[in-house]
Amino acid sequence: MDATIFYYTGTGNSLWVARLIAEELGGASLIPVSNQGEGERIIDTKVAGVVFPVHIWGVPAPVVRFVESLKSSHPVYFFGVAVHAGQVSNTLVQLKKILSRRGVPLSLGFEVRMPSNYIPWGGPGPQEKQRALFAHARDKVSRISDMIRQRAVLPVERGPLWQRIILTAFYHLSFSHVPGMDKKFRADDRCNDCGICLRVCPASNITLSEGKPLWHHRCEQCFACLQWCPAEAIQYGTRTLRYERYHHPEIVLRDILRSDE
Repeated sequence: MDATIFYYTGTGNSLWVARLIAEELGGASLIPVSNQGEGERIIDTKVAGVVFPVHIWGVPAPVVRFVESLKSSHPVYFFGVAVHAGQVSNTLVQLKKILSRRGVPLSLGFEVRMPSNYIPWGGPGPQEKQRALFAHARDKVSRISDMIRQRAVLPVERGPLWQRIILTAFYHLSFSHVPGMDKKFRADDRCNDCGICLRVCPASNITLSEGKPLWHHRCEQCFACLQWCPAEAIQYGTRTLRYERYHHPEIVLRDILRSDE
């Protein structure tokens, strides 16, 4: 199928889902949102979609900016997949509204649950639970892909009313504060100056100073820096030392590295 799938990922969950959809559709093009730069992005295929993680119960800022830059010179069948670890809230409704302002209808919007990478609230859970989530996600992606092939038009998935009220309000209150939340990151004595943290950061938010990472308050809270650190030297606050690190087991480091590296 002639299709384009844009994706935004930090620790690989959304990239894995995007790859599964691309395979199901017969080799759709995969394009990372984080490499798109400034200016309008023209959709040049008849089928397109975006796969992204839910951040603080809404659409991550880089995805908001990217979707606001989309333009199509022809009718396009557009789908969205929101990857999350527990609550999708009103994320896909939000995506639909942004796309509508760009003149692009959201024909299909689904949520897919995966293991959590938000380590301040704990690890990804037992391996058995992770495998169950992966199996369920594969089944759901297969169903989503069937609907994309059929050009189905359905209401987007959304959370219960309490999520859409309370968690969406929290998203809007927190949105402008996210870039500065990197003040809690630090590198401990295990840091060996490998530089992987700055190479995986989709926001280009990290530099090295005397061999240690510095965060520059453009954070998106994807936790790629912490989760991909091979020495487990990066911490967030005081609790992350006790939790298991996570990135998707079928995604490797070279899949995440920025293309400008």
